[in-house]
Amino acid sequence: MNLLFEEDGAFKTGTILTDNDASLQVETPHGKRLKLKSNHVLMRFAQPGAGDLLDRAETEAEGLDTEFLWEVCGEDEFGFAEFAREYFGHEPSPVESAAVLLRLHAAPIYFHRKGRGRFRKAPAEILQAALAGLEKKRQQAAAVERMRDELLAGQLPEELKPLVRQLLYKPDRNRLETKALEAACAESGKSPARLLLACGALASSHELHFDRFLFEYFPSGTDFPAFEPPVAPADLPLADVRAFSIDDAATTEIDDAFSVTPVDGGWRIGIHIAAPGLGFGRDSSLDAIARERLSTVYMPGNKITMLPDAIVEGFTLGEGRDCPALSLYLDVSRDLIVTGNHSRIERVPVVANLRHHDIEPVFNETTLAEGGPDFPWKAELTLLWELATVLEAGRGKPAANQNLVDFNFSVDWSETTADGPGRIEIGRRSRGSPLDKLVAELMIAANSTWGKALADAGIPALYRAQTGGKVRMTTAAAPHEGLGVDCYAWSSSPLRRYVDLVNQWQLIGWLSGNAPAFPPKSPELIAAMRDFELTYAAYAEFQRGMERYWCLRWLRQQGHPAMSARVLRESLVRLEVIPLIFKVPSMPTLPPGTRVQLAIDSTDLIDVDVRATYLETLAPAGSEPIEIDDEDLQEAEAAPAADAPVATTEAPPAA
Repeated sequence: MNLLFEEDGAFKTGTILTDNDASLQVETPHGKRLKLKSNHVLMRFAQPGAGDLLDRAETEAEGLDTEFLWEVCGEDEFGFAEFAREYFGHEPSPVESAAVLLRLHAAPIYFHRKGRGRFRKAPAEILQAALAGLEKKRQQAAAVERMRDELLAGQLPEELKPLVRQLLYKPDRNRLETKALEAACAESGKSPARLLLACGALASSHELHFDRFLFEYFPSGTDFPAFEPPVAPADLPLADVRAFSIDDAATTEIDDAFSVTPVDGGWRIGIHIAAPGLGFGRDSSLDAIARERLSTVYMPGNKITMLPDAIVEGFTLGEGRDCPALSLYLDVSRDLIVTGNHSRIERVPVVANLRHHDIEPVFNETTLAEGGPDFPWKAELTLLWELATVLEAGRGKPAANQNLVDFNFSVDWSETTADGPGRIEIGRRSRGSPLDKLVAELMIAANSTWGKALADAGIPALYRAQTGGKVRMTTAAAPHEGLGVDCYAWSSSPLRRYVDLVNQWQLIGWLSGNAPAFPPKSPELIAAMRDFELTYAAYAEFQRGMERYWCLRWLRQQGHPAMSARVLRESLVRLEVIPLIFKVPSMPTLPPGTRVQLAIDSTDLIDVDVRATYLETLAPAGSEPIEIDDEDLQEAEAAPAADAPVATTEAPPAA
């Protein structure tokens, strides 16, 4: 005798070896012996053989109409054998009974299981809802397949066009569009970024990286909301000075300017800082904008300003204007000793915006040593440089690391290359030039002097402190060992950094005799400090990433030529002509500082990676120090003079 039974959700057959009423010994068609409980048996039969029943039943079941079965069965619970008897109108054969069982079991939407071999007809309303759900899934599956096929054919489906950013940077795996993209990626072997770029969803690889940053930090876009126009005080006194600024040619946020006024026994040196804090205050709509952005974002060929262009234009220290400013005046003797200082809120006549490319050819270490040609502002610049040298010596710390090189990135967006819009030029500039030292030392003087003044007045401010090599933000006036000053409050870039704007409001309160914008122990001040640190670090990381991207674009423009590099450590090298650091696995172990020649094999603008092969050693390691950008190497230790301002390009005020 044979039997049909259910085990682990599947129907099986076997031949009875022994029958003990409550249990049975069974041998399957494959020779496996089992012990079954009697209540697991669904049907006993003599013919056909155990190995043939299910095959013949499946064939028979194909001729049974599920919808017709649902229509003819009753509303009450039933067993498959009794239903087979009603359906066929006679005592069903084992094959017929098994066929009905298989058809009922295969249609759970139509027939709900109530036990082994027992079912109940699904109510009409539940059945219709289930069928509608099935149809929806079928249509969704067809849509996914269609979108996948379009992506594989290099076409961007209409449904994906408004979702490109989300699909790339924060995909919702429950969406059909995401499933289609994942299916296309799996079949093509491409990443989502490469596939969408091939489909024209992105204008270039640059858009991929730039949009990733915008998606996270500017989800609503970079346009500014409506704001109340600022109102600068109309009764500010006019300073009796002729101020001039020193900046890169592309700089529009001119925060600082200088003046030199002869007085009995020496000079009065003016350090003038743009004062947007006079035009709007805390809790204004412009404060909300600056508080949200916290800093201007810099990158090669572009920037996202902290304040609207109209506000920047209104408060920048532009040539030919009388500009609202906070001024720090240093009383300097003829032997260049600072004998005193005082601060004012005033309007400052700015008579010149000097630019690096104009001044450096005639004002540099060589011209200072040899006399050099005459040019406007030569006397003032020379005096300020001599003062800067004295101030630097007094601090016992250099204003800038003389061994570092700054790289200027210039993108010509009017040109288009094979990699997309923009042609990149990268120039080198040694840090620590006379102009650098001049600007850096005067900024250090202003930030440290004003920081101490606020601390002495008991007015809270935001300071940069460095102890044990670690730079941090704090609300307490603490030493900055890297700069050799007792305290250092960022105050010189209020158009670019929220911290500086906050400190400017505190200075305005101190100088005007009013209550400070942020009182002592202000939780809002601490929150702003913490948010700024996180955001400023993220902006800096983005800038470094985009500079790396443009370095690869530069290599591609040059046709991947062989390049010389310096060994930093192990297999890590840095190219000499551009600031690109990467690993060369094929390079033998060489001492840091060794000059090597590399073949640039390939560059990847999606992963922002470069592959190179070691060719030869050009020169052994010398005795000169190796300058390594700790941030690029993702090391925690800060550079000794990490907070010294650097006046090389329109870049973020130095970290």
